[in-house]
Amino acid sequence: MGLYHKRPTVADIRALKGKRKLTMLYVDTPDEAAAASEAGIDMLSIIDPAWTPEMREAAGNCFVQVGLLYGELVTLEDYQRAAHRAMQLGGDCVYCASAFGTIKALADDGIPVVSHVGLIPSKATWTGGFKAVGKTADSAMEVFRHVKALEEIGCFGAELEVVPDRVAAEIAKRTKLVLLGMGAGPHADAQYLFAEDVLGYTPGHKPRHAKTYRDFHSELDRLQQERIAAFREFGDDVANGAYPASEHSVSISDVELEKFADQLESDGDERLATIG
Repeated sequence: MGLYHKRPTVADIRALKGKRKLTMLYVDTPDEAAAASEAGIDMLSIIDPAWTPEMREAAGNCFVQVGLLYGELVTLEDYQRAAHRAMQLGGDCVYCASAFGTIKALADDGIPVVSHVGLIPSKATWTGGFKAVGKTADSAMEVFRHVKALEEIGCFGAELEVVPDRVAAEIAKRTKLVLLGMGAGPHADAQYLFAEDVLGYTPGHKPRHAKTYRDFHSELDRLQQERIAAFREFGDDVANGAYPASEHSVSISDVELEKFADQLESDGDERLATIG
């Protein structure tokens, strides 16, 4: 992966804090990454198993956060190896929701790290499940202290998920972290949504903060029915002899076929003589 590129650096993203809102999407496929790049989306979140050279190329000039899987990775060495691999493939920062010591070790090694505050899905049991965090003064202070602790250990940014908009506004004014808001109102530094919500094919529950711009669910259902119909027609063609037709087969001239038949017959006679 070359060192020279046109996409934003960490310094560029930091410099935009308080100047303009950034856009961010979680994408799963190269097609989604390429569409986001073409649309001018600033930042992408791509989970580590999907992070490949193909995804880096598709992401174009988007700044990419590579998600390190909490629970899949356990030890500090697990995280260090995964983070370095992510950066070597062209990642611009990594997402890490592990312990402060792990996050600090990555940051101390010069790797830009984004962590998570507010509703943290992998740790939601500690805050009462999948619901808003920071709706009381005490809870809001816990979110703020978490942000400041991440700042202290060297984080570059933090996902700020499902906290009251006015709490987010006050925190954003008081931290150097780039806050990636998901359900945190308009005052975070970036607005972050999942591509599946934007495109309308969310499986199961759609979050309150999600906004849908297209109905891909109906289109994907239609395409699935088209797949089934095409496969069924193929099966029918094979059964009734319509496939393969002459245009799907390689031809041989009558002369060469006759020579082949003669050679087969001659070869068969020789084998019989040998057996006899």
